[in-house]
Amino acid sequence: MSNPTDQHRDQIEYWNGAGGLRWVNQQKHTDFMLAPVADILLAKAGVARGASVLDLGCGCGSTTEALSDLVGPAGKVMGLDVSAPMLGIAAQRLAQRKNVDLICADAAQHAFPTPVVDVLVSRFGVMFFGDPTAAFVNFGKALKPGGRLVFTCWRKIDENPWMRVPLHAVYEHVPRLPKPGPEDPGPFSFADVERVKRILVDAGFSVPRISPRDLTLDIASGGDLEEAVSQASQIGAASRALEGQPEAAQGLALGAIREALRPYATPTGVLLKGAIWVVEAERL
Repeated sequence: MSNPTDQHRDQIEYWNGAGGLRWVNQQKHTDFMLAPVADILLAKAGVARGASVLDLGCGCGSTTEALSDLVGPAGKVMGLDVSAPMLGIAAQRLAQRKNVDLICADAAQHAFPTPVVDVLVSRFGVMFFGDPTAAFVNFGKALKPGGRLVFTCWRKIDENPWMRVPLHAVYEHVPRLPKPGPEDPGPFSFADVERVKRILVDAGFSVPRISPRDLTLDIASGGDLEEAVSQASQIGAASRALEGQPEAAQGLALGAIREALRPYATPTGVLLKGAIWVVEAERL
């Protein structure tokens, strides 16, 4: 198993390579699909007019844009992401926002200024650090004492059919991905609430309040079954399992995804359940 430094480096390479490019190519689809999560996050964050906010792992900028509206002209939003391709999209969409600063940097290493942030928010941007405790210590420096941290993370994959169903369909025709270790970075690395509590407390935050939320995600993003097959094969675990596989196996896998998703197709999209944690804490 790789050590935390190697894992961290691998994540940076992934989000500046294949992973980041996939999200850029699917940006409109993922913005649509994850809009219900953004709504939950922003409502829980309760960002006030004039506040200063750090949007960690801002990606292509959809949550940063919403935060910019919430804080208004007197507020400030700092959007930070390690992925240059994704941040390039964010820069285009936010170019006219005078209350937004975008930073392409590793949040685990970036030298944050004297604490100026009232609230730190993240939609699925905190689960990919090789040493998450050290990372939270570092970007927690941007928070004022008593400042709030609010983020969403996925619960375990068995509770997330939107990803599990297409992944298991792909496994009918391609080898399984290596099972990640309990401390390895990845989309489900914060599914264990006890681990999340330990990381945050060790990083100098209060004991977090962690609440489950169940939701329905349209993985077709308003489209039809073929849109869902395309998106499932290009974003998420199924796409990783398909990487480098023979063309014939990929063709069979796409057919398996199609049949697996067919029962979830409706006139308004392809709807599957999702499950997240909403995590809140304060910097001590």
